[in-house]
Amino acid sequence: MFKLPAIRIYRIVLAKLNFPEWLLPRAHERLWVCAVHTRVPFRFARWEEENYEDGVKWKFLEHKGPYFAPPYEPLPEDVNFYYDGKPMKLSLATEEVATFYGKMLDHEYTTKKVFQMNFFHDWTEIMTEEEKKVITDLDKCDFTQIHKYYFEKNEARKALPKEEKQLLKLEADKITQEYGYCTLDGHREKIGNFKTEPPGLFRGRGDHPKMGMLKKRIMPKDVIINCSKESKIPEPPEGHKWKEVRCDNTVTWLASWTENIQGSIKYIMLNPSSKLKGEKDWQKYEVARRLKDVVDKIRKQYRADFKAREMKTRQRAVALYFIDKLALRAGNEKEEGETADTVGCCSLRVEHIKLYPKLAGQEYVVEFDFLGKDSIRYYNKVPVLKEVFKNLNRFLENKEPGDDLFDRLSTTSVNKHLQDLMDGLTAKVFRTYNASITLQEQLKALTNEDDNVAAKILSYNRANRAVALLCNHQRAPPKTYEKSMQTLQAKIDAKKEQLSEAKTELKKAKAELKEKDDEKSRKEVERKKKLRERLKEQLMKLKLQATDKEENKQIALGTSKLNYLDPRITVAWCKKFGVPIEKIYNKTQRDKFAWAIDMTDENFEF
Repeated sequence: MFKLPAIRIYRIVLAKLNFPEWLLPRAHERLWVCAVHTRVPFRFARWEEENYEDGVKWKFLEHKGPYFAPPYEPLPEDVNFYYDGKPMKLSLATEEVATFYGKMLDHEYTTKKVFQMNFFHDWTEIMTEEEKKVITDLDKCDFTQIHKYYFEKNEARKALPKEEKQLLKLEADKITQEYGYCTLDGHREKIGNFKTEPPGLFRGRGDHPKMGMLKKRIMPKDVIINCSKESKIPEPPEGHKWKEVRCDNTVTWLASWTENIQGSIKYIMLNPSSKLKGEKDWQKYEVARRLKDVVDKIRKQYRADFKAREMKTRQRAVALYFIDKLALRAGNEKEEGETADTVGCCSLRVEHIKLYPKLAGQEYVVEFDFLGKDSIRYYNKVPVLKEVFKNLNRFLENKEPGDDLFDRLSTTSVNKHLQDLMDGLTAKVFRTYNASITLQEQLKALTNEDDNVAAKILSYNRANRAVALLCNHQRAPPKTYEKSMQTLQAKIDAKKEQLSEAKTELKKAKAELKEKDDEKSRKEVERKKKLRERLKEQLMKLKLQATDKEENKQIALGTSKLNYLDPRITVAWCKKFGVPIEKIYNKTQRDKFAWAIDMTDENFEF
């Protein structure tokens, strides 16, 4: 009897299950047997594949390299730059940089002196000698027509007919299919960020000292390609060469370059949904889970160190107390003037804290006020242990406001000490541990099994909000907040009116049933009752949405959800309380946490 090859059988079976073509096994791939035979979700089969040893991440890697930003398109003849009230023709390079500023003309950044100064300095570096002689004062520069041109162009793009938008989408999809995937050990993997960042003006977070500086165009000569020796090395654009081609299978990046503003290295990486990324995520949370077995011992140790003879040991103990209790970041050393004046625990200065022996009925209160990561202000008044308070008083002795609070401490020394306490332990692991354990405890306290799904989601968001507050994940209220709340309130008012009408209609139906007492009247009463209940539920959902929106207006829930909360806690909670996972995680997040969704049951404990 004729037998189909095994690979062909699997292709047929998986095709019947409606798997995308690119997921079906090719002849040169290993068979994903468990995907068919054990009913384990298909993607999880890959998660369980054997890992390499000795730091090797892959054996085969092939990709197309980065997709470069398109070249600059010159302004139309009738769009002018004006200097001192007169139109001025600019060289192509100078004009391109002028458009960067013109596009941002209605943005708050262009009103800031540092932004203006940095832009003008970098812009003049691009100008021809003749242009430099003429353009000497930014205040005399008029970018109005440039701004108007790009604004109208953007509005026209938004107003395109559906058919034309669909064509643009198809073009973008074609680029994604070509550049947005790689082949890694026989599997087609999605790439996270396959496009180089286009040139423009650096913004930075908060009052960054380099805001307004020119981000230069990334060229092939700036890019290092990483792929396997056996792969087809990606071709650079015609007439160009790569900076270097490497074959380093101990790293997971596909391409890299150094950006010109801060000298940081940028990478093209695999998509968060890839096996390697998922594995890294899993390992991160497993390290945090291991901390719970030793955290009591560590806490006992740093509390004993409050009374150590060496001042360095005392400072380290107090810093660990803050990292643990307040989930403060350790803070990284940086060159002065290179970034905004942001600090972490180890780089706190005297000016960042105030001590109150008694405040609002509480003893030993410390007031923190400093700029944390991304220039987000950290302001908190928190009661501390008496020993911590006494130590802080000693640390402050004979110091000026600008002096370091922990002058005998560094982030490196703290992390080295943590490594000695537990393999893989860093200040960030403490943050991940405290965030995850807080979520788990809050979910247990807030979730009511009898609530409907909308109420349970509100409970989840409140638990997440407790973590965001712990981690200081704040944000400014969205610009659309007021308008969206008004829209939501209008829906609530309309729903109340509908409910009121439904109640009136139900009363009438009941009165009619009293009179006639027939089958038709009874059915009408039942129908009106169902309508009333449905409207009640819809009104409650809208009210819960409004409460949620109001409570979240200045809290960013996404950062902790994606980076600090073990997703298995969320998945287990969803399964236990019957909340659809898509109500908590969107499609991208579900792909990122596929490993957790597949391996977790409702009994998981962090």
